[in-house]
Amino acid sequence: MAELTYRDAVAAGIAQEMERDPTVYFIGEDVAAAGGVFKATVGLLERFGPDRVRDTPISEEAIVGAAMGAAMTGLRPIVELMFSDFLATCWDIVANQIAKTRYMTNGQVAMPLVIRTANGAGSRFGAQHSQALENWAMAVPGLKVVAPTTPADVKGLIAAAVRDPDPVIVFEAKSLYAVKGEVPDGEHVEELGRAAVLRVGEDLTIAALGPMVPRAVEAAGRLAEEGVSAEVIDVRSLVPLDTATILDSVRRTSRLVTVEENPRLCGWGAELVSIVAEECFDDLDAAPIRITTPHVPVPAADALEDAAVPSVARIVETIRANLG
Repeated sequence: MAELTYRDAVAAGIAQEMERDPTVYFIGEDVAAAGGVFKATVGLLERFGPDRVRDTPISEEAIVGAAMGAAMTGLRPIVELMFSDFLATCWDIVANQIAKTRYMTNGQVAMPLVIRTANGAGSRFGAQHSQALENWAMAVPGLKVVAPTTPADVKGLIAAAVRDPDPVIVFEAKSLYAVKGEVPDGEHVEELGRAAVLRVGEDLTIAALGPMVPRAVEAAGRLAEEGVSAEVIDVRSLVPLDTATILDSVRRTSRLVTVEENPRLCGWGAELVSIVAEECFDDLDAAPIRITTPHVPVPAADALEDAAVPSVARIVETIRANLG
């Protein structure tokens, strides 16, 4: 096991797949010589050369459009969009073309394309550079959506995304880029659509995603000091969604809390609550609880951004209040 930062695990995952498969290449703004604006792709240009690691113009439409054409002709492109917010500028290509091509050609044209993008708050970048947008992508049929939390998951889920025949959007938490963790040596591939149970508990299930996962784990630790046993699940993959693991947990604990950075309206937690209500309503001892960011643009001011995004304290206080 090697200890890597989250950002170094990004480069490790891309390098693993480029080494394994010569059809894999990587493009994006400042990803080559500069190593990415978040320094997540340092060393790839030197290792694989300018034919396979290329800087692009500042045009998200051009980046994903070129990658779509390459995927249709047999390559496996990895695209970096600097901020997930910039998906808005190329959403027509992503949602109306990339997501639908395999379906509309009856499987004759595969779309093995990966879009990586830095997602979420925590860096004081303001409303146009700090959104958590997993719910946008989750709502589009034909897209697969993952959000790794740990360096090991970063490497393994990027690898799985590259190998998948469908387009996959990988939402990387910019607030976690500096976090360190153990990453398996050699080839490491995770499974798309598989949640991870990080902490076993009996009194309630906490389902969290991305940077909310370590906050949920810390909150569970504080609750344990008060005699509350919380099970924590890292959802990891929204499409496909591991409903089996989540439903099994809720059936045992009889309570569900979702913690998400998405704005409250139409977040992934609402979908999860709906599934739980349909599938195991009779197992619930109380109504599910959603802990979210309010339905407001992300503030740039430090104190306001911190107040908007779910904190460990808010998770603990909300659960404590609902348990009585």
